[in-house]
Amino acid sequence: MKGRTSNFGSRLLLFMALACILLFSGLSYLILSGREVGNVIGIIHVEGAITSVEGTSVVTSAINEAIMDPQVKGAVVWVDSPGGYAHLVEQVYLDVLELKQRKPVVASVVTALSGGYYIAVGADYIYAHPSSMVGNVGVIGVAPENLLPSEINLETGPYKASGFSKLLFPYNLSHALDAFAGAVEEGRGNRLGLSSTELRKGMIYMGSEAINAGLADEVGSLQKAIEYVAAEAGIKTYSVRDFKAEEGTEGVSEAYPNGTSLDWRELTVATLNEMNPPPAIYYLYLPPDAYQTAEESTLETVSDSETQQPVVYGKGQVVVDLSHGNKVSPWIMNLLAAKLAMGGVYLGYADTWDEVESTLDSAACLVVAAPTVAYSEDEWKTIEGWLNKKRMLLMFFDPTAEFMERPVLLGPINSLANRYGLTFGKGYLYDMEHHYGIYRNIYVENFADTPFTKDLDKIVLFTSTYLHSTDSDAAWTSLNTYSSIAERNALYAPISVITKGNGTVAAFGDITFLMEPWSYVEDNYQLLLNIVSSIEAIKVPIKPEEEEPEYNVSRPDIPVGTVKLFNLWVDGDKEELWWQKTGEHETHVDSDGKITVYTYDEDDALLNWEQDGLRLEYDTPLPDLPYPLTEGKGWAYRVGYTITFEEREFRGILNGSGRVVGFEEVETEKGETYFCVKVFIEETDVYESVAGNRTIVSSENYWISEEVGLVEAVSSITYYLEDEILDQEQRRILLVSVRIIGG
Repeated sequence: MKGRTSNFGSRLLLFMALACILLFSGLSYLILSGREVGNVIGIIHVEGAITSVEGTSVVTSAINEAIMDPQVKGAVVWVDSPGGYAHLVEQVYLDVLELKQRKPVVASVVTALSGGYYIAVGADYIYAHPSSMVGNVGVIGVAPENLLPSEINLETGPYKASGFSKLLFPYNLSHALDAFAGAVEEGRGNRLGLSSTELRKGMIYMGSEAINAGLADEVGSLQKAIEYVAAEAGIKTYSVRDFKAEEGTEGVSEAYPNGTSLDWRELTVATLNEMNPPPAIYYLYLPPDAYQTAEESTLETVSDSETQQPVVYGKGQVVVDLSHGNKVSPWIMNLLAAKLAMGGVYLGYADTWDEVESTLDSAACLVVAAPTVAYSEDEWKTIEGWLNKKRMLLMFFDPTAEFMERPVLLGPINSLANRYGLTFGKGYLYDMEHHYGIYRNIYVENFADTPFTKDLDKIVLFTSTYLHSTDSDAAWTSLNTYSSIAERNALYAPISVITKGNGTVAAFGDITFLMEPWSYVEDNYQLLLNIVSSIEAIKVPIKPEEEEPEYNVSRPDIPVGTVKLFNLWVDGDKEELWWQKTGEHETHVDSDGKITVYTYDEDDALLNWEQDGLRLEYDTPLPDLPYPLTEGKGWAYRVGYTITFEEREFRGILNGSGRVVGFEEVETEKGETYFCVKVFIEETDVYESVAGNRTIVSSENYWISEEVGLVEAVSSITYYLEDEILDQEQRRILLVSVRIIGG
């Protein structure tokens, strides 16, 4: 028994010795063959718009883990992003550079636009898919609005609230662009096939195009990128660690403050401003339709004294036409009006074409700026007859979003300009080499001998269009200037001056130079003074106007329980519509069996409405009409909102303006007559849907009385999906009867 035990122990020791030898041999083989134990290639995801500090920290934490973990031998940065906030993009980019100093890093890009590409260029090598979108090197800047002074809210310096000078803001963007382009040039080195100027144009390149341009290195998948990193790290056996899966992040985007989450492809400047109020700088790609900005709900009322200037004897006045949906206001024309007033010339605004016609006899100059409604044959003939009395027509256009609506574009301004042999060009002018701050702030240094351009050496136009070349050109750009539409360089003419009969017509491709502070750049102020001098030189016989009684309509006081029956016509089809005031702050509207419930605050501003499970909630209350309504009163408003349907949320923005047209007697369906104020309202409503962005553009006339409120309404409505017209309809509502339940 003892011998057996001894033999068993000997065999056990021998077996253990053999096992150790085999284990040592296996380890030796692995070491000698270069196959380390525990090698890892890390995958770091940069996915979505980079607008969240929390999401960005997940990415930077993953990069830090890849740096610190000795098992991670290299990393692939997988990018599907349009970029985002400049400071967050730069944070990720700098961390990628830190990782690259320690371990090989390769980028695999699905979409790498703007800030997404900024991050990718930090890698040693870039793989792209054949259909990948790459590039869009550039910066978006959103400046804050002008600060309105307050005696309650005080700031310690002129830029404490805004943070930026409007004049210097383009240069701030230029510095950010230099940093971005510099990172691309350093990261790509001699592989980059684009000049510095071409790089800064912000072009988007598809996969193979990006490789030809030197923005990427090779067409390949994520697996190809992993294999490349492993080869660079000198390893043959490895595992892949997906940091996204380990961290559980869904990307780097964040939800809106109200809880609504959007894919980055649905982001707009408006929603970015909600998430991060201006001033803000982005390395971010946005589709062209996304550049509509949004503000808090505002109601701007222009008083009669501002819109109806008294007739002054001695010199003619300047009439600014607002009757064609013109995108101008006293804010834009304020400096021009001030300089004219110093010479005894008054600038006033005409809200209707009847007002334009009635004031032309005493006017030296008619200003037509950024119209959105075309001029008719009869209206042109009126202007033509007046112009031949040695008067002046000034036309201004501006291609920027503040003055132009996509469905309208150049048609309205050219409906008048074409009558004088002039045509405003599409798009805007830019110069990548010689500019003021950014590429679309162009210098103009060549001038003809005209009263408008005398004593000018150099002016700056801020995003200007041009006039198609004629013998009336009064100023020219340099040959380095390009058109954003034509995409060719030429001597473009942003100013034209012609003599028509006894009158003068001048056309300008920019409005911004009239406004402070841009009016004080280079010789822009001298150009404004030249316009003033040309107007002051016109002598006009002015006739006294007859005084008319001033009417007004106060807010209707309609008791709870009031029920109104209307007839409603939609494209000629007639039906009944019931309106009922069900509470102090609630009304119901019943049309074709569908009931809509409206809720208001104490000031009768609209808070929300609901219908069949659909709910619309305004970010701030939509203001009621600015009662009392008097002749010539005008106002504007802008408010964002959220639509909720079947637990899904969509964002929208409503822009509108209104003005009092006049006062009329209106007869109801049953022959009763009410004294009404006539109000004209234009609205553009843009909102998201499953099918894409939808737009509703409406023009409406309302007749409202103090006794019963709305008596009649006539509307013209156009519905768009993206830029395509879906439908158009004409509506009319006419009061039939009014009664009070229980009364």
